[in-house]
Amino acid sequence: MAAADSTSGVTEAAVRRSMAALLPYQQAAVLSDARFRWDCWARQTGKSFTFSLRRVLRGLTRRRNQIILSAGERQSREVMEKVRLHCRALQVWCDWHGYGFFRGTSFRQLEARLPGGVRIIGLPANPMTARGFTGDVFLDEFAMHVDDEAIWSALFPTLLRGEGELDVASTPRGRKNVFYKIRENARFRHQTVTLAKAVSTGLDVDVAAMREGIGDDLAWRQEFCCEFVDEATSFMTHDLIRRCQDVRLGTTVDWACLERMGAQVYVGVDVGRFRDVTAIWLWERVGEAFVTRGVEVLQTAPFGEQEAVIGRILDQRGVRRCCIDATGLGLQLAERLAERYGEHRVEGVMFTAALKSELAGGLRVSAERGILQIPVDETIANDWHSMSRLVTSGGHVRFDADRSSGGHADRFWAAALGLHAADELVGDVDVVGGGRLRFARDGIW
Repeated sequence: MAAADSTSGVTEAAVRRSMAALLPYQQAAVLSDARFRWDCWARQTGKSFTFSLRRVLRGLTRRRNQIILSAGERQSREVMEKVRLHCRALQVWCDWHGYGFFRGTSFRQLEARLPGGVRIIGLPANPMTARGFTGDVFLDEFAMHVDDEAIWSALFPTLLRGEGELDVASTPRGRKNVFYKIRENARFRHQTVTLAKAVSTGLDVDVAAMREGIGDDLAWRQEFCCEFVDEATSFMTHDLIRRCQDVRLGTTVDWACLERMGAQVYVGVDVGRFRDVTAIWLWERVGEAFVTRGVEVLQTAPFGEQEAVIGRILDQRGVRRCCIDATGLGLQLAERLAERYGEHRVEGVMFTAALKSELAGGLRVSAERGILQIPVDETIANDWHSMSRLVTSGGHVRFDADRSSGGHADRFWAAALGLHAADELVGDVDVVGGGRLRFARDGIW
């Protein structure tokens, strides 16, 4: 990479200082002169940090706009915050434009303007946001992008003029995505950085502790060994989950929706305490679809606090019904809420093998029908994907998930319970008129 001159607003000394803070594999990526790069890096090895720095420096050197597409709005904010930090470290003037709405849609963008008229634009990935720009592109965590094939088709013309550059970086996420398909594309310069490789070059991580902590061989191979794991044993594949994701949604509870007159919101609660989390999933029925209106997660929360949180949700007029896990720890909580709000609104559900099969099957069928809309959230995706359908030697079907620090498929079961709550036809109380009242003269007056 050519050293930036004074007109770019960055000095060679500042660049050297930034480079000194990088590990060798990060320096190689930042200094690469490749027009097209494909980088498969393990989790938490510095992908977004490295490639956001590369795009800042390449933008200043090439006097060319930089477009960064991330999996969702939250991820877009995070990578653009790294851009801000790089500009400070490089002592480069930066005009930060904050939020704006993308062409009349609900997709938000962040923009940083650098010397020489260079713009760095951060967007949540969507085929609409990938069009209409000219510049170099960084696809951040591309394997996680919803509708990645349409995004790929929409953005490539962006690179046509001015020898546009493209960085594609991600951790693997199965094999049914564009990131996997281009892993052997000869036009790209490829680099794979496993956790072991990163540690060997200076990354300070206790590998043994991480390996023991994750407690999931498939997740370890995928997230830290950069393997494109076969999804044959997974009940819900990453491809199916990705088709449900909507970048416009978030996990924060949409209280305005819950308070709206006429809303049809259904709640599922999977109860945990110490080993597992308590997950509360809110679905709104919109026509045939079910749209996520919040995913509340409580970790090690006392049951009194859990009851208060669930109670605040049930107090809203738009909440029609709630199904809550009443197996083991959840029994008392389910009984107290049913007594408080009535059994017509709160149902305690005792998990059995047959009911688990019904709940899991209902969630998957709804996903396959394309009627579920969920946030782009890595924790949710991993949680749903962790569920396995196993057939025992006796021919019985068992659903199980590896336990991790994030729970035990709690978000999966909460979502399934929420859909189960929506199966019951519970509506507003109707008043049926029978004409004018008539009184007979028979009897005692």
